Amino acid sequence: MGNAFTPRIAAGTAVFAALVLLTGCGGGERSPAAPPVVQGERLVLRYVPAPDLKPVAATVTSRDAAEARARIAGTLVRLEVRAGDLVRRGQVIAVVSDPRIGLETRAYDAQVAAAQAQSISASAELARTQDLFEHGVYAKARLEQMTAAAHAAAGALGAARAQRAASAELGAQGAIVAPADGRVLKADVPAGSVVQPGQSIATLTAGPIVLRVETPEADAAGLKVGQTVDIAPGQPGVPAGQAKIVQVYPAVDAGKVIADLDAPGLSNDLIGRRVALRLALGQRQALLVPVRFVITRSGVDYVRVLEPDGTADETPVQVAPGPSAMQVEVLSGAAAGDVLVAPGAGR
Repeated sequence: MGNAFTPRIAAGTAVFAALVLLTGCGGGERSPAAPPVVQGERLVLRYVPAPDLKPVAATVTSRDAAEARARIAGTLVRLEVRAGDLVRRGQVIAVVSDPRIGLETRAYDAQVAAAQAQSISASAELARTQDLFEHGVYAKARLEQMTAAAHAAAGALGAARAQRAASAELGAQGAIVAPADGRVLKADVPAGSVVQPGQSIATLTAGPIVLRVETPEADAAGLKVGQTVDIAPGQPGVPAGQAKIVQVYPAVDAGKVIADLDAPGLSNDLIGRRVALRLALGQRQALLVPVRFVITRSGVDYVRVLEPDGTADETPVQVAPGPSAMQVEVLSGAAAGDVLVAPGAGR
């Protein structure tokens, strides 16, 4: 009998286990747990007024450019400076020589010596005549004649000396001096060259160092004296910050308006260097976001957009520099009304 019931007991056990399993499976599905709501700083994207910044290029230059020119014709016998040198006002930077001037000066020296001898002789003759006149030997007319001759000789001596001084001064004008303090921009006339009066020997900076910008005449209304202009960051050797417009030139040259800007920390080491600026030409509506809401990964910018279910998804966006270093402008990838969540908040 024991053998007959053994298969039934085993079968019953299997059926009971199956019923238990089915009972456990059919107890109803559990609803998934709701995702946690993201916590952290939020920002609703809205269009706000922003300055319409236009990228422009400015040139590092001096307010004026001074030309060191030759004053006489001759041969450039010595050039003391080269491009990049610092010079002081009145410093001799080159010498022009004309041998004829030296010969003329020596000729005038001889004329001065002759006139001086004549003047000495006339003065001595006047003294003798004066003595004899006082003793009644010569008439007064003779004394007057000798007096006039002595005065004429003295005048001839003075004229000879003046001519000699003029010739010497002309020779001294062969020294070319720096017209102002500054840095030599160009000195490309080699020694030994024949130069003419008025020929430029060297070009120097003069006045303060400024940023000179040229904009189309259509943008002239956006240039005001005292207006601040942003200097684009990340330019080696260029101080970051703002420049101020100090002069707007009242003329249009080839369809462009020129303005000078003062920027602290500018150096005259690289005259002619190009500097990127951002010029404000009015206002427009823009989506501005603090930089702390932007994530940059592998060269791609992302923002975390809050979804209706309370989660935050990273969305790639295209951004541009904003009106300040702490803001960027969202160009695409997010729209007005989106709620952004600052990075670091929980998901």
